[in-house]
Amino acid sequence: MDIPVQELFGTDGVRGVVGADLTTETVRRLGAAFGTVLRAGSEAPEVLIGRDTRVSGPALADAVSAGLCGAGVDVVDCGIITTPGLCLHTRQLAKAGGVVVSASHNPPEFNGIKLVGATGDKLPDETEGQIEELIGADDERAMAASGRMGQTRQETGHGEAYLELLLSYLDDRHALTGLNLAVDCAWGAAYGLGPEVLRRAGANVVPIHAAPRGELINVECGALHPQQLAERVLAERADLGVAFDGDADRAMFVDECGHVRDGDFIKYILAVDMQERGALDPPVVVGTLMTNPGLEMALKKRGVELLRAPVGDRYVRCEMTRTGAKLGGEQSGHIVLDDLGIGDGLYTTLRLCQVVAQAGRPLSELSAPVSKVPQILRNVTVRDGYDCQASGRVPEAVREWEQRLGDSGYIVIRPSGTEPLLRIMVAAADADLTGQAVDALVTLILEEGGTG
Repeated sequence: MDIPVQELFGTDGVRGVVGADLTTETVRRLGAAFGTVLRAGSEAPEVLIGRDTRVSGPALADAVSAGLCGAGVDVVDCGIITTPGLCLHTRQLAKAGGVVVSASHNPPEFNGIKLVGATGDKLPDETEGQIEELIGADDERAMAASGRMGQTRQETGHGEAYLELLLSYLDDRHALTGLNLAVDCAWGAAYGLGPEVLRRAGANVVPIHAAPRGELINVECGALHPQQLAERVLAERADLGVAFDGDADRAMFVDECGHVRDGDFIKYILAVDMQERGALDPPVVVGTLMTNPGLEMALKKRGVELLRAPVGDRYVRCEMTRTGAKLGGEQSGHIVLDDLGIGDGLYTTLRLCQVVAQAGRPLSELSAPVSKVPQILRNVTVRDGYDCQASGRVPEAVREWEQRLGDSGYIVIRPSGTEPLLRIMVAAADADLTGQAVDALVTLILEEGGTG
C-alpha cells in the first residue's frame, strides 16, 4: 500500500503525486473497497466515473474501474466532466455512487480520487473508515466475493445534460444578457463547459486557458492564481472575471477594477440578495474556521449570523443541513447554495452574475461593505505524531494572543488534510499585532514539534 491506510483520506478524498504515493494499484484497491461497500446495499450497483484533464487521468480511471468491476459494480464512464457535474448526475440518475479522478486545485503531477454517495455528496467519515478498514485488511477475496464481474461502458452527453440542469435553476435562462465576462478555466474540466453555460445564459465570454491541457492544469492560472485573469479583465474592460480550479468545484472572482474577490465576498453578496428576496431563512450563513472576521462583522450589521464549520465543503454542507441554512462556503471559493445542494463553481458564477446584472451595480460596489481584517496564514512542517493541542504551552499562548488581539481577533491552528503540516491562521484589525501573533506561535510550535 503506497499511502498509509490511516492517512488514505484527506479533507477532500485521496490525493498524492502520481507514481510516487499514488499508483494505479492504490487506486484499483480503493475502487475494490468502495465497490464492496456499495455492494452491501445493492445486488448490482452502478457507479458513474468522471475525470478532469490531467495526463494521468485515463490510467487512474481505468484502474479504479477495474477495482469496482472486480467487486461486482457496473461502471458508466462519463469522460471529462467537472466534479459537481458528476455529483449532480449521480443524484439525478439515482446511481449507487460516483467517482471523480481529480486533484482539484493541485498542480499536474498530483491526482486523486473523490468518492461520492447516491445523493452526490462526499462520503461521510464512517464510510471512509469502512473503506480504509477493507484496504487495511488486505483481503482481495473479500473484496471480490460478489460472484459477478461488473461491466464498464462509455456514455456521452452528460456535460450537455449538466449545463441544462444548471440553467434550469435560474429565474431567467438569459439572466446574464449584456454582461462581459473573462473566464479562466485553468486548462481543466471546465474548459468547454464553463464558457458555454455562461454564453447560454446571455453573457459575452472571453475564455482564458480554455483547452484540455492537463499537463498545465492549475499552473500559474485558475482559482489559485488569478493574476492573469485580473490583467485580462482590465485589458478587455470586462464587467468581471471568474477563475475556476481544475475540477471547477470552486470559483474565484475579479471585479471590474482588477481586485480579487474571494469566497467571503461572494457569500456576502449572495446573502444580501437572498435576504432582500426573503429567501435567507433562517438568517444565517455557514463559513469555516478560516473565514475572515470581516465577513462576520458585515453580516452582523444586516442581522445575519455567521456559523463556522471545520474546513472542507462537506462539513459546510453538514452544518447547513443541521441548521437549515440556505448558503455556506469557504474563502477558497467553494460555495454551497441550498437549492443545488452541492458546491459548484459554474453555478456560483451564474448566481453571482445574475445578482450583478439585476442590480445594475458593479461587483466592486456590491463587495464594498465587507472590510476584511488583516489575515495571515503560515504553514509549519512538524514531525509525525505532534499534537499541539496536547501541549499546555500552545493553547495557553493562543488564549493570551486572542485577548491581546481584541474583539476582531481570531486564531486557528489545524493540521493539513494531505501533508505533515500545521496551518496557523491569525486575523485581527491590528496588522502589526497580527504579524507578531503568527511569528510567536510559529516559533513556539517549531520549538515543540519542528522537524529539526
